[in-house]
Amino acid sequence: MSHKQARNDVPVSAWLKGLAYTGLRSGWLVSVLAVVIAFAIGALLIAMSGASVAEAYYNMFRGAIFNPEGRNLAYQIKPLTDSLFYAIPLILGGLGLAFGFRAGLFNIGGAGQLIFGALAAAWVGFNYDFPPVIHTLLAVLAGMIAGGLYASIAGILKARTGANEVIVTIMLNSISGLALSYILLQPSWQVPGTNFPKTPNVADSAAMTPLLDPPFKIHSGIILAIIATFVFWWLLERSTFGFEVRAVGANPDAARTSGISVGKVTVLTMVVSGAYLGMAGANEALGTIGYVSGNVAGNVGFDAITVALLGRNKPIGTFFAGLLFGAFKAGGYLMQNAGVPIDMILILQSTIVLLIAAPALVRWLFRLPQANDVSLRQFMTLSQRGVEVNQANADALENEELPVRDESRIRVGEEPR
Repeated sequence: MSHKQARNDVPVSAWLKGLAYTGLRSGWLVSVLAVVIAFAIGALLIAMSGASVAEAYYNMFRGAIFNPEGRNLAYQIKPLTDSLFYAIPLILGGLGLAFGFRAGLFNIGGAGQLIFGALAAAWVGFNYDFPPVIHTLLAVLAGMIAGGLYASIAGILKARTGANEVIVTIMLNSISGLALSYILLQPSWQVPGTNFPKTPNVADSAAMTPLLDPPFKIHSGIILAIIATFVFWWLLERSTFGFEVRAVGANPDAARTSGISVGKVTVLTMVVSGAYLGMAGANEALGTIGYVSGNVAGNVGFDAITVALLGRNKPIGTFFAGLLFGAFKAGGYLMQNAGVPIDMILILQSTIVLLIAAPALVRWLFRLPQANDVSLRQFMTLSQRGVEVNQANADALENEELPVRDESRIRVGEEPR
């Protein structure tokens, strides 16, 4: 019997058991349950404040997904596009931080890298004249280079001196904030004839192209975010550099022993991470506000940490986590109409981070089995061979070290004894 025929002959019940086994032990389930618990805690706090939980969450839905009370179809679907609009910098920033996390580097300097990315993109945007699209791409490229170079400072210090990247990137955030205040006071960075700390608006040829007419705010930045997500996946999963990043993140000593230059990987990883944050800054300068002011970074640099953690540092997970937090931001404004302060959104986000950081707590609350990385394919193969399904046997299976029992006595889909 061919492998394909054997796979097709597996009973549905066996597939269901495999899905149940892998699903209950998956880290993604913890992320989903963390969001559910956060909403439950939020409902409790809303009720304690005297507001209506149903009305508050209904208003959040109206502001983030679909507004059935809109005066026409455009205003009814506008909330969904607003969620996409707010999600763009979170997706880009989350991808940047996730890339660093995959190499075991805790890049906390997202805000600083975003600031320099925004400044570089704005400078190209208002100081030069190029054809449309080309102008936008050059401005985004300038932002990526600036963000990558600024992040490389932490990477070089980490690689050469062993400096803690958390402390270094936090200090670089402070430096970037002070540098931004100084730069915006320079006449060459201000609107001619004024002394207001704000750059001129970027040229129309450099601005992100609107995808829909008003009242929609969505622009081509969402396309940039989708492309960036694909590049993240390809770079990490299909390139030699990505393999080195994952190896260093898993065990730097073993990676060094196998001939990988940990220092080089550290520096390049920080550069890539900073480039993504610089791209997020370019999006703010060219799309969200169209210029750079003192609060250009907002909370994006720190919210992106939550997005990366919720997305488990995976490209698709980070993308959808960014969409969720974009929806939080879009729906939070309308939720205030129910008497709920906008700070409730911060409570939801903080609760999610707390639970993601303590997966054992979530598993204990729901009496879930211990997590492992056994895939559905591995489960089915081990079950068919009559071998106990566990992480050790799954690893042995991948390394072709698993002893095989007499399969002539085991029917496909039969429970292992």
